[in-house]
Amino acid sequence: MDKSVVLSVGDIFHLRFGKDRIIYAGMPSEKVFSFAQMKWEFLYRGYCWNLYFPVGQTTVRIDGVNLMIEEVTPEEVRLRV
Repeated sequence: MDKSVVLSVGDIFHLRFGKDRIIYAGMPSEKVFSFAQMKWEFLYRGYCWNLYFPVGQTTVRIDGVNLMIEEVTPEEVRLRV
């Protein structure tokens, strides 16, 4: 079953139990959008890195989870998990 998700810049979404969290990091340019992949979080420490994708890309695979990108703007991204 697909789940529709809307993330604004800075919003965190947990992909699935046992998987990473992602944060929508906005658009550093008109042709690129970014997610930050948060690997581990313990109290106030953790580590994450940015993943960059072209705006025209419709599917993204992060930590083994397929995401279907429906719409990307500098303020938010709409996707289906």
